[in-house]
Amino acid sequence: MKSPTAFEEALAQLNDGHQEGDFNARRWGATVHRSKDGRRVWLLAEQLGGREIVSFNLYHTNDSGSVLMPCEMSSEKIVEFVLHFRPDA
Repeated sequence: MKSPTAFEEALAQLNDGHQEGDFNARRWGATVHRSKDGRRVWLLAEQLGGREIVSFNLYHTNDSGSVLMPCEMSSEKIVEFVLHFRPDA
């Protein structure tokens, strides 16, 4: 079994449902949904009062491990968000 990446570990720390927090000194709202079988994670985050978004699906496969599917943005932007988003306590 492949060990999880820092990205996957940070994503695992985010709760399901909606949460607000900080990213790059700005307020964001993020919604995380995990499929019942645990094979898909969906995240949509929106900068509050702004125009930025982060959106992706992460699929866990038996053959190739995890597959990140960005929604019209770079994988780098997604990874940066997940690693540095700090939800409110």
